[in-house]
Amino acid sequence: MTIPRKLLRGLVLPAVLLVVWQAVCSLGIADARLVASPAAVWRYFAASAGSGDLLVDLGASLGRDLLGYAIGATVGVAGGVLLSLSRLTRDLLLPGINALKQVSIFAWVPLISIWFGLGEGARLFVIAFSVWFPVLFNTLEGIAAIPRELRELPAVYGLNLWQTVRRLILPAALPSIFTGLYVGLVMAWMVTLGAEYMLTSTRGLGHLLFDGRENFRMDQVLVGAIVVGIVGYLIHAIADAIERRALAWRGTVTEIRIL
Repeated sequence: MTIPRKLLRGLVLPAVLLVVWQAVCSLGIADARLVASPAAVWRYFAASAGSGDLLVDLGASLGRDLLGYAIGATVGVAGGVLLSLSRLTRDLLLPGINALKQVSIFAWVPLISIWFGLGEGARLFVIAFSVWFPVLFNTLEGIAAIPRELRELPAVYGLNLWQTVRRLILPAALPSIFTGLYVGLVMAWMVTLGAEYMLTSTRGLGHLLFDGRENFRMDQVLVGAIVVGIVGYLIHAIADAIERRALAWRGTVTEIRIL
């Protein structure tokens, strides 16, 4: 089986970093207490994967990530549609929502921890809140870009509000909505790890990193960081592939099917 050239090129940088990492550890350039060797990292990975602990942490993080994402994405799309239906509502609410958007999600953590405690609800709220913004604004942007002639079709065909949303608004705004969903999916993973780290959890990759730091286990920290990076890359690749496949018709569709 031939390995794709693009994949081989992508492996160059990791291979170089691995060689440099091994050389630094072998030559004693770095303090072994601060930089675990590749062999030590591999041993910890094999042990934690073999015992199932790593898979439990990975499953906890992914489950938390996907549930928070689903909540934030659903509320974001629904909120975007509802706001698009009323100019007065947009004028009243959007300035405040835009102001909230400028605040880093992790700046809300102290308040969220007071309101929701340090349990699962707080972590899910942080993830959903971070996803809500890009989905909401991209949904609004997609609906605002619907051509005027399409906006007149519901009156021509006698569609009610629900039919208008389902048959016209959502299909026409889908490319922009997918962009928001894509951005939200990538962001959700980053925020999941931050939420686990700052709102301490008992399981999850964020907990793995936190526990490794507290116990000065650099092999554990590096395993956690590497797994986080690999999963983040896979999420990015999967989201990109889904978006390209779902929107393959974007450049050819010229009308929305109403009936």
